[in-house]
Amino acid sequence: MYRFLWSRQWVFLTLLGLVMMPTMVRLGFWQLHRHEHRVANNRIIAASLAAKPVPVETVTHPGAVLPKRDLYRSVTAKGHFDTAHEVVARHRTAGNSGSDDTSGGGQEVGYHVITPLILDDGRAVLVNRGWISPGDDPTKFPRITPPPTGEVTVTGRLRPDETTSATGIRNRKGLPDRQIMLISSTADAKFVPATLVSGYLELVSVSPKPGPHQPALIPEPDHSSIGPHMAYAIQWWLFTAMVPVGWVVLFRRERAERVAAKEKQDNPESPQEPEGSVPVAV
Repeated sequence: MYRFLWSRQWVFLTLLGLVMMPTMVRLGFWQLHRHEHRVANNRIIAASLAAKPVPVETVTHPGAVLPKRDLYRSVTAKGHFDTAHEVVARHRTAGNSGSDDTSGGGQEVGYHVITPLILDDGRAVLVNRGWISPGDDPTKFPRITPPPTGEVTVTGRLRPDETTSATGIRNRKGLPDRQIMLISSTADAKFVPATLVSGYLELVSVSPKPGPHQPALIPEPDHSSIGPHMAYAIQWWLFTAMVPVGWVVLFRRERAERVAAKEKQDNPESPQEPEGSVPVAV
């Protein structure tokens, strides 16, 4: 009765289910780990944004590897802007810093304005002053409203140097003058004569207050949304449970059809009398 389970069709179906189940379980745990990573990042970001700003020199230095606990750490820096060595990062939106930590804002593609801030000790830190429209000619350096001159105090969010692996942004050669792809103290050191400390700042505020028509500040990262990863994990595990259920349903249907066929073969129906015939009494 169950010899059909050894047919090519049923062997393939069974093996496919046995392969799919552990694969979907692993995909579910992968989404669960992404959910946990997102939740942990949200906690770090929320704590960093709520913390009292500290001097940038206390958390970074040239060549430093910024620890994850300092993600979006609120810092202050004193010095003066070096607009002569200002560059722009290409293909940026008003609400996206280019990292895997999404944030809100407009989606028009333009530039992020990266201006070195020369610190009081002679070193420098890159400051992302915000987003500007790309203008009409992407091969020319855009017109940018300058920041305040003289001594300033900057408050910003500390970001690690961007890399292709972390952001998905590929570095390119042959770019127009003073245009970059990645915001990085190592990759962009050739544009700045002063020694750069590791990482860069997303500008939050500057004192004294700058004039009008400044680049649009990058908004705070979204640290409240947890994304769909937990729902995806549950979805994959539900799919896993559906595989044996589906196998049993198909098995029972196949068995029922075979039983019905065997009964029909063993007990053929008697010939039917022609419709409308009259029985003959004997």
